[in-house]
Amino acid sequence: MAEQVLEIDRSTYDHYNKDNLIYKAKPGLTKEIVEEISNQKKEPEWMLKKRLKAFEIFQKMPLPTWGPNLKDLDLNEIIYFQRPNAKNNATKWEDVPEDIKKTFDRLGIPEAEKKALAGAGAQYESDVVYHNLKKEWEDQGVIFLDCDEALRQHEDLVKKYFMTSCVPVTLHKFSALHAAVWSGGTFIYVPPKVKVTMPLQAYFRMNAKKGGQFEHTLIIIDKDAKVEYIEGCSAPQYNVNSLHAGCVEIHVLEGARARYSSIENWSRNTYNLNTKRAIVQKNGVIEWINGNMGSHITMLYPTSVLVGEYAKSDFLGVAFAGKGQDQDTGTKVYHLAKNTTSTVRSKSIAKDGGITSYRGLISIKKGAKNCKSHVECDALMVDNISKSNTFPYMDVKEKDVELGHEATVGKISDEQVFYLMSRGLSQEQASQMIVSGFIEPIVKALPLEYAVELNRLIEMEMEGSLG
Repeated sequence: MAEQVLEIDRSTYDHYNKDNLIYKAKPGLTKEIVEEISNQKKEPEWMLKKRLKAFEIFQKMPLPTWGPNLKDLDLNEIIYFQRPNAKNNATKWEDVPEDIKKTFDRLGIPEAEKKALAGAGAQYESDVVYHNLKKEWEDQGVIFLDCDEALRQHEDLVKKYFMTSCVPVTLHKFSALHAAVWSGGTFIYVPPKVKVTMPLQAYFRMNAKKGGQFEHTLIIIDKDAKVEYIEGCSAPQYNVNSLHAGCVEIHVLEGARARYSSIENWSRNTYNLNTKRAIVQKNGVIEWINGNMGSHITMLYPTSVLVGEYAKSDFLGVAFAGKGQDQDTGTKVYHLAKNTTSTVRSKSIAKDGGITSYRGLISIKKGAKNCKSHVECDALMVDNISKSNTFPYMDVKEKDVELGHEATVGKISDEQVFYLMSRGLSQEQASQMIVSGFIEPIVKALPLEYAVELNRLIEMEMEGSLG
């Protein structure tokens, strides 16, 4: 069968608005721009000092050389701070400027909020333009703000947790960059024993050419509490590079449970160099559900640090790489206490010469007895020109543990397609069915509207793959 290469129909994501900004920094990063970000936000002195220290660290640290090639990312061309002409933190969609509101309408955010969410936030460029929490959760003490507003209203709480133990500024070059220029994002605090039964959601949209987005997500789930949080991300396609270097910090306190779901569909000129980490205390649970579809290059490894006995981490991830894409994704788990458990299930799909890589680490420290970890990596190849890599690393310092790793690589074969066509399906329907079955575990774990979106994105990517 002859193979075709068709571009995905990204019309929902690739529309863009003319710039309507009240501030736009010059390309490149200087100490003056870092100071200007802090000044415009009227931040306390300690945050400015943290930013400036991070800027110094960023300047000294090299680009990573162990993963995808970043040589075409010119950090001097990126615009690190730009503010839309919009009221910050509107609590009614009617108060959001019409052009920006239409963008989020097309992405389905207001409709999802009405039907299935406890609260929603929307960020456009460097500012959060909409944020709202339903009253029933506000009355129970849940805090759901953007990070800038949380710094004003809950400074002591932010100072205690912001890029301290979970994501140190010195972790790598892009965590330092993030600490220097972060803007917007999400802050969630759930009080003890409060279980938020509807998801909270934020959507981050990058519109301008050569833009950078650096939202900060800080989530604190107090003792025996529970929350589910969903992030979505997208940007229009340009012929110049953009950069996304956000940061997610999740603190799961004793007996608490957090589920973090993310569908990232950045355009194929975006470098997605994101940092996500969680610290989990005794009997706490962190669940990661990740879908990576877009971007030119992604380097993303959600990390769980299990510091309390019986802490648990579950990771489910799917990455899709098409022409010109390099998806380097995976997860890291540090077992620092006895009786901790982790499961990793990673799936990847590559077509049209795309590259997918699973890069993971399971670390079990000396004395962390009776830990259990199981890793399962499955790759599906749609053609003979794509690539799939697996880089598992296991650092085990304790004998009394259970550890397993499985990896498979498969290809959509002519025989599979022929069999399904003999049952009345077209070639395209047959290939889509094979892929849908392959990613079913991830889809089942997502909220309904996100499962539908992920399936639809996969179907669009698969159109014309065979036949």
